[in-house]
Amino acid sequence: MTQNGPPDAATDRTYDRRSILTGAGSIAVGGLIGSSGVATATPSREPGPKRDEIIVGISPSTADVAGEARAAIPGDADVVHANESIHYAVVSFPSDAPAHARDEFIDAITSSPAIEYAEPNVTIESLLEPDDPYYDHQHAPQQIDCESAWETTRGSEDVVISVVDQGIQYDHPALEAVVDDRIGEDFIDNDGDPYPAHGAEHGTHVGGIAAGGTDDGTGHAGVSDCSLLSVRALNENGVGSLSDIADAIQWSADAGADIINLSLGVDGSYDTLTSACEYAADRGVLLVGAAGNDGDNRVYSPAAEDTVVAVSAVESDDSIASFSNTGSAIELAAPGSRIISSVTGDDYLQMSGTSMAAPVVSGVAGLALSAYPDLSRTELREHLRATAVGVGLADDEQGYGRVDAGAAVETDPFSDSSDGADNQESPGECGDETITASASDTLDGSGWWGDSDRYSYSLHTDDPCSITVSLEGPSSGDFDLYVSTDGRSPTRWDHDEAASGSGTSGSITLSLDGGEAFGLQVHANSGSGEYTLRLEEHGR
Repeated sequence: MTQNGPPDAATDRTYDRRSILTGAGSIAVGGLIGSSGVATATPSREPGPKRDEIIVGISPSTADVAGEARAAIPGDADVVHANESIHYAVVSFPSDAPAHARDEFIDAITSSPAIEYAEPNVTIESLLEPDDPYYDHQHAPQQIDCESAWETTRGSEDVVISVVDQGIQYDHPALEAVVDDRIGEDFIDNDGDPYPAHGAEHGTHVGGIAAGGTDDGTGHAGVSDCSLLSVRALNENGVGSLSDIADAIQWSADAGADIINLSLGVDGSYDTLTSACEYAADRGVLLVGAAGNDGDNRVYSPAAEDTVVAVSAVESDDSIASFSNTGSAIELAAPGSRIISSVTGDDYLQMSGTSMAAPVVSGVAGLALSAYPDLSRTELREHLRATAVGVGLADDEQGYGRVDAGAAVETDPFSDSSDGADNQESPGECGDETITASASDTLDGSGWWGDSDRYSYSLHTDDPCSITVSLEGPSSGDFDLYVSTDGRSPTRWDHDEAASGSGTSGSITLSLDGGEAFGLQVHANSGSGEYTLRLEEHGR
């Protein structure tokens, strides 16, 4: 279908803010969503990125997160925020304290039996590479074959994509028809109105790529016409705190989002972000993250999390974008260079970055879920992988391939591929086809809580029938092995099978009906050193 070309960039970017949110916050708009589990922050706490704050992870068995944190901290620190759903509290630290005092504080507080971890409340930023503000035409929808997908569906309003970002201009002419009735939530000013600050264009651009105005004679064409939630967690400079991002992810999951787009990132791994992403994934949400824009062989968090689809950026000719990060965590590639979309002030611009590639995948996921609403999170993720197109890039650049909207919508994930089975040979014995995998790392179980690593594994045999996961730990150690059979990351409290307290070794064997994806956790209760995890998959 032919799309109208977007107008030239306007020079006057002033606009009126539409006052449509009322009451104590957007949770009350359009009907109650339910308790957010996020405690009110200290009134004097500054919005946006936080300095001199430490996030303290509290045991899930603790009923009062803030109270437990207060009991563990010394008198010169204060609990300024708590999240009861993903079990953490934020503690302020005196700004004039020396660096060694912060380290000593973390060592001291983690000695409490109820404290799982302590880490700085780091700053997370948007992953955008600015580009020429003028443009001639769009290429991303054509490149991923949206036209074929749109013949079947342009996206259902029942499919909700939450954009955790700077906020979306929800009265933008290209977007107002697809914004969810509840609008969203604000974690920067905490005023319930997730409208972006003047000039904060990133969130509106990202939202407009995932959804907005397909074939409506206005501006650009988004990948889908699914519903958008505007969740403001980055300020006008495109940065936000770890705690705000975690709260925004948790809120989106509780609000019923089907897909959460995370066009933001930070170098490194943080337990608070891991917990937030696991919380959403455990509630059936597909999370999509931008890989990063350093052009390096590393993937930023949260994209690097096992629960998140990591997306790299390609050019219009499907070559890898020079700015795109790569790495073994890359799952899908998508157009991310010179992408045209909506921005604040009722305008349109070209922007580049893995920030732009991620919402292309989110939009395609929305189209696929609109066409096949019974897909689970794991099935949707597998379907996007299975219908991606290899474009000749290395695995650490494209993952399973460049996302393809046409194939994702036109390929039935539930089709019976056994047509003509009467003419096929009868299935062989379980074990005729064997695939093995292994991983090794080092864990330290000498602390009171121990140490854990998590892995994910998708089945590869044509007709899987059993799987055995075995663990060999260092001598004098005590290691646990936990397994989940639906792809989610298992924990000590939430798993399907376990071999726990088995000393230096453990093994789990499961019979399969086919199609499962596995999550694995190795936990060291005592002892330290290198362990080896081995997986043997059997098929017929």
